[in-house]
Amino acid sequence: MKLKENENLPSEEIFVLEGGEPIKKSIEEYTKGKKVIIFGLPGAYTSVCSAKHLPGYVKNIDAFKSKGIDHVICMSVNDPFVMSAWGKEHNVGDKIVMAGDPFLTFTKSIGADVDKSARGLGIRSNRYTMLVENGKVTKLQEEEDTGACEISAAENFLNLF
Repeated sequence: MKLKENENLPSEEIFVLEGGEPIKKSIEEYTKGKKVIIFGLPGAYTSVCSAKHLPGYVKNIDAFKSKGIDHVICMSVNDPFVMSAWGKEHNVGDKIVMAGDPFLTFTKSIGADVDKSARGLGIRSNRYTMLVENGKVTKLQEEEDTGACEISAAENFLNLF
């Protein structure tokens, strides 16, 4: 990942589903003047993402909020319809922003893009979690393997601050 701690998050657009419609938003809308967790993963409905990464953040949302986190954003290269449906299956509600990066603009701008074509997935995001404070990355954990969810897992990331 080319993005490092103490660097500003690039200003890129993501997509969220609001009222059943895909809405393009700048990542700055969520991070400016805020304390935010962004966790990125290879894809909605993939095994580790569905079994561990997203459920860990749903389960620990109150612990993150108690540490002053304004938003938790789940970022994937899927479209906002898929992200919304996946969030519903995991009872996300309004606890987590389910953000799609279908054109990989955000993912590529931070250097998290990985080629998973050999597994039939195409270009995806590596698995990571970051703490962003007023647009600046203050903590960043990236997995070496997209199939692992250890240092980027909610329970482990909570221990960093």
